[in-house]
Amino acid sequence: MCLPSAPESLSMSEIVLSAETTRVTGTRSSRRLRRAGRIPAVVYGLSQDPISIDVAWTDLRLALTTDAGVNAVIHLEFSGEKQMSIVKDIQRHPVRRDVTHVDFLRIDPKQDVTVDVPIVMIGEAKEVTDADGMVDQNLFSLTVNAAPDSIPNEFEVDISGLTIGDSLRVGDIVLPSGVTTDVDVEETVAVGMITRSTLEAMAADEAAEAEALAAAEAEGAEGEDGEASADDAGTAADEAADDE
Repeated sequence: MCLPSAPESLSMSEIVLSAETTRVTGTRSSRRLRRAGRIPAVVYGLSQDPISIDVAWTDLRLALTTDAGVNAVIHLEFSGEKQMSIVKDIQRHPVRRDVTHVDFLRIDPKQDVTVDVPIVMIGEAKEVTDADGMVDQNLFSLTVNAAPDSIPNEFEVDISGLTIGDSLRVGDIVLPSGVTTDVDVEETVAVGMITRSTLEAMAADEAAEAEALAAAEAEGAEGEDGEASADDAGTAADEAADDE
């Protein structure tokens, strides 16, 4: 159950997902649903009782492949009404990675929701790559609070100005109007760093230079010892001549 690209028109219109409320809960029932191409789910929130539902996998797949991704606002349609919601959690099979269950959270269009928005690095950190380094991304999503119709699809972080040892932090991300975050502004998003292989190569070069210096100093010491021995021999010869 891989997520393919969705038609462009779907991302520009209201996403409506039909659901059934007749499913029987339990492992066997859920397996039968999945074999029939339907996904067990639950919708909860806004101080209302949770409702067990199931949705068609093909429809769910399209709903989750708009520009908004998993943060898409989905209008669940069942029992003759629509309920605005977002996907709060997706469970997958540990091996096949098939979607096995979905949690939908009811939302109020007038109240902010808390969601995780992906962080995407753009640009090329030339000074870092020229130094045989790399940009290490530490934070891949940012938890934000936003109105349902103002949830960002993603945050772009320009890394082109990074240098070795330099970093970009949460405070460097420009949030749209009305969007806030409770994450520490000093938390690191990305950092320019020397790779381990480069560090090992630098350490090897330093070790080689140290060995070469030690060898040169040893040769110099041996030369000085030889000159001293020759001087001592000459002095001894002179003293012998004087005695004669």
